[in-house]
Amino acid sequence: MRAIDFNLDPNLQACTHFVTSLPLCDVLLMNDARFPWLILVPRRPGMVEMIDLPSELQLDLWREINHASAVLRDSVPCYKLNIGALGNITRQLHVHVIARTESDSAWPGPVWGFGRAEPYAEGESGARIALLKSRFTVEVS
Repeated sequence: MRAIDFNLDPNLQACTHFVTSLPLCDVLLMNDARFPWLILVPRRPGMVEMIDLPSELQLDLWREINHASAVLRDSVPCYKLNIGALGNITRQLHVHVIARTESDSAWPGPVWGFGRAEPYAEGESGARIALLKSRFTVEVS
């Protein structure tokens, strides 16, 4: 369900693939094959910080972050989940959920600003999206 005046920030649109919509957020796959990386974007215009959301929606956002985290951890090898809402470059409220392994190229440091993104090969993003989408079919509770 789309919020009436919601538009995805062009920066997010340029570097992600759409996966699915949850009740509050759109779930996007970062187009960087080095890291299994989801981004949740609440479909509410003008939101910059989590505290900008009404309290009941903050709880909904955390439920969806938990759900996305479980889906990602169950879909790809994962030693640790990194969850963050930086927004220093893209101000639109969005939350990163990244599956990390001790063998990933940025370990143990952060993924932000590490090297250059390696876009998914043709067909690879579609396969990853299909897997993730199939696991998002369970309702968020």
